[in-house]
Amino acid sequence: MRILLVDNMQIRRYGNVRILTDQILAAGAVRNGWRFLEFSDRDIGRYLSPLGIRPIGERAVNRKLIRTAREFRPDVIFFGHCDFIRNWALEEIRKVLPSVRMAHFNYDAIWQDWTLHQIRERMPTTDAIFTSTAGERLKDFLTGRNKAAYLPTPCDPAFETEDNSAKTEFTYDLLFCGRESPGSLRDRQMRELYDTLRGKLRFGLFGMFGNPPVFGAAYEEALGQSKMSLNLSREDGWPLYSSDRIAHLMANGILTFQSAGGGFQRFFTDQEMVFFDGVKDLCEKILYYQAHDAERQAVAAAGRAAYHRMFNSGRVLKYLVETLLDIPYSDSYEWADEVYR
Repeated sequence: MRILLVDNMQIRRYGNVRILTDQILAAGAVRNGWRFLEFSDRDIGRYLSPLGIRPIGERAVNRKLIRTAREFRPDVIFFGHCDFIRNWALEEIRKVLPSVRMAHFNYDAIWQDWTLHQIRERMPTTDAIFTSTAGERLKDFLTGRNKAAYLPTPCDPAFETEDNSAKTEFTYDLLFCGRESPGSLRDRQMRELYDTLRGKLRFGLFGMFGNPPVFGAAYEEALGQSKMSLNLSREDGWPLYSSDRIAHLMANGILTFQSAGGGFQRFFTDQEMVFFDGVKDLCEKILYYQAHDAERQAVAAAGRAAYHRMFNSGRVLKYLVETLLDIPYSDSYEWADEVYR
């Protein structure tokens, strides 16, 4: 299997990034014994832009992508966040490689206008749309010739290297890394929770309430120093939606608190993830596990094992390829019913 991934790999951040999903998928390809090539459209586009003239760089990077596909001859191409790439380039690639199958994947929230714009732009020219949200809304992305499917966030033991369930000494009792979004449900929840629990435990809040965000090695260090964590989204009730944060937390053995409205009970039990209904319930459960460390360790350990079992990089990538190529599933994927045609 030969896979080409086109995405923004943030090379010019020089390592000051959080764990990138494209790197996890590359690891999955290696574990599956598959050939994998990455094409960073934004970095190449800027490199090819004389004097920073973006339109010139955009056309050049599309030509380079066509050349890459011609030379590499992939079986499948995955398009992530590649805003420099235009659909005419995908059509040219199909002329060169008539049997190639293409898919767009998107880990951002589908209630955001920009996310919907990215998805709708790729719908006419790709064979599948994968999103980090499940449910009937995926039918909106069907064109009559493609499929739309749920995409869980993968993890990999080469990236999620910690096992905080086995630790007892931490810098932070409760971790949250995100960005403020004034007026959002998450900001209101965080403010109420912080006001209620301030002074009762050590917060690791990054990107909120005036605290700067963390990236790169500093982000991974914060994960390794945290006992418990919050997986909060700006909106609640979207089926199975989470940012890639969920993998960074659970796969590192950090006890994770998740809103019951997200539907993750279909994957995890109360012995693997802590579900809450409202801020009052969340505060009570945080204080409970803060005071009962053996139970915290047990739930975090079970959650870590379950996440690595279900959502490891090789398994998630195999699901993507099998769905895209209409190959009978080689495994009983727990989310296989979230594929729409």
